[in-house]
Amino acid sequence: MSTKRKLYDRDPPTSTALPMRYIAAYMKMHGLKLVTAESCTSGLIASAIAETPGAGELLDCAFVTHAPAAKERCLGVRPETLNRHGLTSEPVAREMALGALTRSEGNFAVANAGGPYASDPMIATGTLCFAWAFRVQGAEPVVVTETRIFIGERNAVRHESAHYALARIVPLHMRSIRRLKLGMRARQKIDAAA
Repeated sequence: MSTKRKLYDRDPPTSTALPMRYIAAYMKMHGLKLVTAESCTSGLIASAIAETPGAGELLDCAFVTHAPAAKERCLGVRPETLNRHGLTSEPVAREMALGALTRSEGNFAVANAGGPYASDPMIATGTLCFAWAFRVQGAEPVVVTETRIFIGERNAVRHESAHYALARIVPLHMRSIRRLKLGMRARQKIDAAA
């Protein structure tokens, strides 16, 4: 297969086929206002949202933090997290997403760490770590992290990973809402039994 067509390390979930207009409609319906914390995608996630009609309702702000010092300064990523896990890691992506949430008016954050070229010989080229964080009223934010390997040349990997980050919004939000509702029901049963 030609490397001009970018591939995932395994078959992509069907959610990657979601058109941007569907993702935007879902975000509007659920009152999601996005903040991004991007490394290698350099604002491509925010840009894709900005191209959508009514983007002002969907996007609060975007952080582009390539350098480790920028991740610390702008997003509050802890130096010990960077030292222990490295730039391409889910813990770093998690702290980027949570930092973006606390530094914005958004109620939903998407973050990525890593890049098309590996800075660590132990990490495969094209490895990206993602975090999606949902702010829920009266509860701690729900955070989901994931690592994917994308194959292809540098800019194609950047675009593909930005699309992937956006495409995961709908299924991850739906799953988070279901889990929260189940947790609330369980607490209500415990309270009723007490």
